[in-house]
Amino acid sequence: MKKQKTENKKQKTTSNELGKSLINLQSLSKITRRGKKRVGRGYGSGKGGHTSGRGQKGQRSRRTIPWWFEGGQLPLVRRVPFWRGKGRLNPLKQKPVIVKTGQFNKLKSESLVTIDTLIQERIVSEADIKSRGVKILAGGKLTQKLTVIGLKLSAGAKKEIEKVGGKIEIETRDIDVVEKIKKPKTRKKNLG
Repeated sequence: MKKQKTENKKQKTTSNELGKSLINLQSLSKITRRGKKRVGRGYGSGKGGHTSGRGQKGQRSRRTIPWWFEGGQLPLVRRVPFWRGKGRLNPLKQKPVIVKTGQFNKLKSESLVTIDTLIQERIVSEADIKSRGVKILAGGKLTQKLTVIGLKLSAGAKKEIEKVGGKIEIETRDIDVVEKIKKPKTRKKNLG
């Protein structure tokens, strides 16, 4: 008897909770969204049959015009002179963030210099590294002995780091290459 009463109470509470949630759902305002009108699907569709909302005659009634069309005058692409030669795409590329060797004096001696350490020491922001990359150039006097891993270096920066007694382990052009080197390769076992 006691078990039945407790079960009945549980059922009542769940139905009360359901009722409350339904009331809350019903009190919300209706959201109506009309579907996209399909053009040219007969007179009953609202836009169809004859001209389908494009008007009677003319260029725009017959075909779509590209956004770069200028009505027949010489377009901008042809008005602007050619960019000839080797460096025509160079202005489009972003140059890497330059870090001078003198800025590494903040770091402790015999520490590793990686992309992560540059971000942690706030020498370069993470957004700049992702979009542009980093290059180390010679500039300022380096006093700390460092190990540089996975960063682009100039010849002068290499000399300066090695002169103090530092090392350059991996020199790369991209961050992705460093990540590939860090991950150990796993071989699939032959089951057979």
